[in-house]
Amino acid sequence: MRIYALPTQLINQIAAGEVVERPASVVKELVENCFDAGASQIYVDIEQGGVKQIKIRDNGCGIDKDDLALALSRHATSKIASLDDLEHVVSMGFRGEALPSISSVARLTLISRTAAAECAWQVSADGSEKNFDPQPDPHPPGTTVDVRDLFYNTPARRKFLKAEKTEFGHIESLIQKLALSRFDVGFSLQHNQREVLHLKPAATQAEQEKRIAAICGSAFVDNAVKIDYAASGLHLHGWVGLPTFSRSQQDMQFFYVNGRLIKDRLVAHAVKQAYQDVLYHGRHPVFVLYLTLDPALVDVNAHPTKLEVRFREGRMVHDFLFQALHRGLAEQRPGQTPAHTIEMQTVPAPTIQTRPSLNLQASLPLSLAEEADSVESRVKPAIKPDSAAQVPAGGNPARGFSYPGRPNIPANVADQIQAYAKLYPQTQPNSADPAMPPLGFALAHIHNIYILAETAGGIILVDAHAAHERVTYERLKQHYHNRAIVSQPLLLPIKIQVTAAEADLAEQEHAFFLGLGFELNRSGPETVVLRATPALLAKTDVDQLVRDILADLATHGVSRKAEESINAILATMACHGSVRAKRKLSIEEMNALLRDMEQTERIGQCNHGRPTWVALSHQDLDRFFMRGQ
Repeated sequence: MRIYALPTQLINQIAAGEVVERPASVVKELVENCFDAGASQIYVDIEQGGVKQIKIRDNGCGIDKDDLALALSRHATSKIASLDDLEHVVSMGFRGEALPSISSVARLTLISRTAAAECAWQVSADGSEKNFDPQPDPHPPGTTVDVRDLFYNTPARRKFLKAEKTEFGHIESLIQKLALSRFDVGFSLQHNQREVLHLKPAATQAEQEKRIAAICGSAFVDNAVKIDYAASGLHLHGWVGLPTFSRSQQDMQFFYVNGRLIKDRLVAHAVKQAYQDVLYHGRHPVFVLYLTLDPALVDVNAHPTKLEVRFREGRMVHDFLFQALHRGLAEQRPGQTPAHTIEMQTVPAPTIQTRPSLNLQASLPLSLAEEADSVESRVKPAIKPDSAAQVPAGGNPARGFSYPGRPNIPANVADQIQAYAKLYPQTQPNSADPAMPPLGFALAHIHNIYILAETAGGIILVDAHAAHERVTYERLKQHYHNRAIVSQPLLLPIKIQVTAAEADLAEQEHAFFLGLGFELNRSGPETVVLRATPALLAKTDVDQLVRDILADLATHGVSRKAEESINAILATMACHGSVRAKRKLSIEEMNALLRDMEQTERIGQCNHGRPTWVALSHQDLDRFFMRGQ
């Protein structure tokens, strides 16, 4: 069989098969070129869903007349010149394939003018990279790419396109995603001579949130937490929705790496872990997040459409993202606005094992003797209590904790109530008093289920069981993690059959497993032996758990399966130890619970992701009764 070189046009059509899937693919490549040209305004005109015409104009730097032919040739670019440039790519495009690939399956006209040129120049291309004849044009500084009759010469590809409305829907969604990546650029989108989207450049945070509201809806901005977190050369900022503001689909998740929109399994896993015990099952979080890091630490040349990337230090990136989102969500407290900015700059490098901060959780107002005893029996203190956190004589260390800046709350419920009375007098101040706590003071226990409380801004309703369950759960987690994990030796070691790759991984991650309380040793090419497990997991299926941890390590480079299993047990204990519905609470007990809620992280949701409290403002109440109308 003889070997021969393919014609240039056929080569470009093959390349177009990777780059140009549908009209939205053309728009993506051309708009990213506008970004690289330094444009501050981009106009996108679409006809018949992009099949008839895609016209994109910008006010960027333009292309010299002598370079127009090269711009329409394969592997010709101004963005990289060496291997070192390729390893430090900061531009959106860099391969030099988009324009010649598009021109091989459509009728393409390129018009461009630099600021120093007397006039613009126009060329047309058919993918053959021949017969370029530049013609003068009165175009202003910048570039226009006009693509007509997409797939006119490849009818088989055209048959796979959907209806006009569907194809334009993909284009509109794409422009919205690109608009979120560059707040400094204005966008205008028209379809069949009708303006669909018009976004001005957004310089301030208020203007940026206005653009986000135009794309994601104002409800997202009203229920979002502003994240700003930096560590180890990584910087994450953006907006994440509160757990109570979630969706049934993953259609409002926007993640950008160095300004590039990506879809990445590692990122998705880190976000899922951060929302693990605050999101209702079957729901998905919403977010607009931007990760900035050294371009040398991320490979953007991993996919033809550049939608996927590879991180050189995947485990570090995963843990960094988890840490940032976990802290951002945990730091939300009653009395803060949802858009409260969580800024954590110059913090130590993330580690695989996270530990809740000791000073965030207050003592429980209601007794949890059985559950606390159960945890204490499995936990060995790692350090002696200091003077600020002494255990009461004869008391259970799980009760009666005191924290720096907090009173020592006795274990006895009556004594607790008396201590709270000193802190929060029953003579309740006027609701306009700025000294009123964020969750106010209890008024009644409705149907023995819901706490009704008056706040400075209106009223709130609290699900007593759900709220106490979260308070209890966070305290049990803190109590467990602030002590060394007790490892329980197995009477009979367990042999676990794994793959050779998993056995290698278990051997490499021996220290990691020890930190979790597992003594795991390799005993053969495809065998590992488990000799000890965390005491709290003694009654679980540790065989399957070890397999799951190894699978996570192989896929994501990190695993929190053991921590999730421990948390699941603590969550069950918290649920059974929390105040039950139909139990009548006194005013003092309700106020004590409200005060603990104000000090508890992730208090907005119970362990199952259900909301724990809702607020009604003065305006809401006035609207119900049509006051002022």
